[in-house]
Amino acid sequence: MADFKKGFRQSDAWKVSREFWIFISRIAKTFPFEERYGLTSQIMRSSRSVTANIAEGYGRFHFQETIQFFRHARGSLFETIDHLITAYDEKYLIQSVLEEAEAKALSAVRLINGYIRFLEKSKRNENNEDLRQSYQHKPTQSQYPIPNT
Repeated sequence: MADFKKGFRQSDAWKVSREFWIFISRIAKTFPFEERYGLTSQIMRSSRSVTANIAEGYGRFHFQETIQFFRHARGSLFETIDHLITAYDEKYLIQSVLEEAEAKALSAVRLINGYIRFLEKSKRNENNEDLRQSYQHKPTQSQYPIPNT
């Protein structure tokens, strides 16, 4: 059985992103009631999508798939910031809160970018290792064995 206490929950990118969506959740709950099914819902979904994509990426077994899910997580961070800018423009939050959210998002983006770079490097190293192994001379057994005399 899988040990869910290891893996994605150990990731700094996931931890910081989780703190980000908890922060966003507190902000969104202060929005006007008429935004419940509009901006509030959108900002909650996009902020939660960050950690969900990181977790799903950890569940993939190929570098490229994992990288793609981390890119989706990064995109969700930027989407959330856009929703916060909208909330600021609508006067639902003050500039200092927007700036604090942007700083938290930037921390998560940096960690996600770092992990993407790590995965890309690992993928290149794995591909290089595959190439090295394929170019190594391996003695082959002759199709026509030499008889013992």
